[in-house]
Amino acid sequence: MAAVAALVALGLVLWFVAAPGDGDSSDVPTAGSADAGFARDMAVHHQQAVEMSFVIRDSTDDEDVRRLAYDIAQTQVNQRGMLLGWLDLWGLPKISADGYMTWMNGGHNGHSGHRTEDGSLMPGMATDAEIDRLGKAEGKGAEILYLQLLTDHHMGGIDMARACAQQCEVPQERQLAQGMVDAQQSEMQLMADMLKERGSAPR
Repeated sequence: MAAVAALVALGLVLWFVAAPGDGDSSDVPTAGSADAGFARDMAVHHQQAVEMSFVIRDSTDDEDVRRLAYDIAQTQVNQRGMLLGWLDLWGLPKISADGYMTWMNGGHNGHSGHRTEDGSLMPGMATDAEIDRLGKAEGKGAEILYLQLLTDHHMGGIDMARACAQQCEVPQERQLAQGMVDAQQSEMQLMADMLKERGSAPR
């Protein structure tokens, strides 16, 4: 199902937006640009959110959490398809030899392109140990951990999207980035309310 959704999303990219400059290669972003860096890094960032959402779908019977997870997974699968589609249209690699987050002005809090101090690939992303904990959790415990991890995840994603909205040059990508900021801020409020209902709170 995810693979089909990704293919559909890629098809939407080709229908929804043409390459910058309508074929003028001089307007295509470079591999080291903020446009390319954001597309590459956010595609990876989104993939983890999708994976965690599928994990919680199988770990709880709570319809509200399952609905949220489904919405997040579908939205981010589609956005990921757009980001990777742009890289294809621009003829740019999907992996940077310089590592993650180097496109942001000065990196993210000095991020050098390697794993952060807590072992995550990028700010907001869950560590391997946290993903393992989520996979083993069940019921209310799994719901709380998922909501906390996704809140952290959204915080990191919002920082990245804001940076693209300021630094990226392709109008369609800036618009997508600002849309991510707005949507994820709304989802963070919803997740805070859901955590409160479960006697918990964001970390």
